[in-house]
Amino acid sequence: MSIIEATGIYKTYQETKVPVNALNGVDLKIEEGEFTAIVGPSGSGKTTLLNILGGLDLPTKGDILIENTNLKTLGSRQLIDFRLHNIGFVFQAYNLIPVLTAKENTEFIMELQKIPKKERSKKAMELLEAVGIADKADHKPGQLSGGQQQRVAVARALASKPRFIIADEPTANLDSRSTNELLEIMAEMNRKYHSTFIFATHDQRVMDKAHRIVTIDDGKIIGDETFEGR
Repeated sequence: MSIIEATGIYKTYQETKVPVNALNGVDLKIEEGEFTAIVGPSGSGKTTLLNILGGLDLPTKGDILIENTNLKTLGSRQLIDFRLHNIGFVFQAYNLIPVLTAKENTEFIMELQKIPKKERSKKAMELLEAVGIADKADHKPGQLSGGQQQRVAVARALASKPRFIIADEPTANLDSRSTNELLEIMAEMNRKYHSTFIFATHDQRVMDKAHRIVTIDDGKIIGDETFEGR
């Protein structure tokens, strides 16, 4: 079952005198439970595509449907609310709130969703346990390593029970050991919860874990390969 369907996606940026065409007619479907990597050289359009799939940006032309909702039909407030309840995000820079503990950061999205305190506290601890850092629940981001911070970011992304998770270069700031541990955690979340992950990445280690690799260049999809048994 497709949870994302992008059809005829074009994205043109007008910030300069010469318009920049970041995407040029992209068609892409993402199925529930996929572990997909979007790859391509710098400037290929992969981050732009990821932002559009996650509702952080809208196409200049074309439609982006998440299940039966066309994101282009939503107002700005509706779009924020839709992201809150349907999409999880893991960023290269972690984007944790520095004054909050790991547990509080994990709870944050649930608090925005108005989930009762007792329920979100329990869920946060379950997720921190799942990503292997329950013992760091009371630590603030500045007291955690990069790999530990990214684990908190994964726990936070999962906390809202999203339809899928967008991960933009999540391993870029991590060493090899932290990268391998993080990817195994994400793969386990994919197996255990059937969570759908969509990565934009340069990292071969992410590609080696992906069940599907979509290659983009010059704003167009030039390859789409599925790997059975991963």
